[in-house]
Amino acid sequence: MKSLYPAIEPFHRFFLQTNSKHSVYVEQSGNPRGIPVIFLHGGPCSGTKPGHRQFFNPKKYHIILMDQRGCGQSLPFGEIEHNTTQDLIDDMEQIRKQLEIKQWLLFSGSWGSTLALLYAQQYTNSVLGMIIRGVFLARQKDLDWFARDGVGRIFPKKWQQLLNSIPEADRGDWIKGLHNAVFGADEITQRRAAMSWIVWGEQVALMQDYQEQDKPVHVTEKMVKQVQMEMHYALNKYFIAENQLLNGCEPLQDIPCIIIHGQYDLVCPMEAGLRLYKSLPKAEYIVLPHAGHIASGDEMIDALVDATDRMVCT
Repeated sequence: MKSLYPAIEPFHRFFLQTNSKHSVYVEQSGNPRGIPVIFLHGGPCSGTKPGHRQFFNPKKYHIILMDQRGCGQSLPFGEIEHNTTQDLIDDMEQIRKQLEIKQWLLFSGSWGSTLALLYAQQYTNSVLGMIIRGVFLARQKDLDWFARDGVGRIFPKKWQQLLNSIPEADRGDWIKGLHNAVFGADEITQRRAAMSWIVWGEQVALMQDYQEQDKPVHVTEKMVKQVQMEMHYALNKYFIAENQLLNGCEPLQDIPCIIIHGQYDLVCPMEAGLRLYKSLPKAEYIVLPHAGHIASGDEMIDALVDATDRMVCT
């Protein structure tokens, strides 16, 4: 069973300057003459971590980590103006050009998988291959599963706590209601709704590994901004058309692709991975029988590291 590569430090960090107030954090590590790979993190409004470099053999890969607009070390944190899916794709392409990369591998998970597919559909000739974990197709049914009438049936207590965090009058259109709560002027409602959303996400993603906090958690401004960005994307249906990802797969048929999905992924259920595989039948489709959503655990790490190792030989 394969494990993560040893920790390494970047050899270069910089901020990509955009045509807006956003400055996008980018770092490079590994072998600058190796196979270029960009890591696309989840969220929206998650961010990269030092451990994300460890999925790749540093002798073989030129590893590029990017914090999407308003995320991680990108500035200003939580900014939603000029922050759309197309903006993120444009940033990726500008990074590729600035680093003088002809083609690169896309390594993605969850929301990052959405970006990978959209980027590949728009810039097909720039993509060497794709490793996609935890497929998120950003359809209405995917959002409904997570935040309307789906996984809440599995965790009803936490789901009710989330519903209770927003005014009762706003619960008919729940996403809009939560959006209004976290952007509203009532600071108590704002922070209560933000904390409930964060707890809900952790419960669904971690499942039995989720641990209740013994003491009340102080809700910081950064936590509120993170939830605000998630609601900004969700309310706008991730700035893409319904079924856009699946409908745009035809140009991607000859791109090497490995799809990895945990059987117990309750954030992005396996139906999405299977649907993507049916649209990309030349891809390799790997179902991990004991894994969930998070890119951790022996089974998931083994599959992801093995995928990057095998892509070297593709």
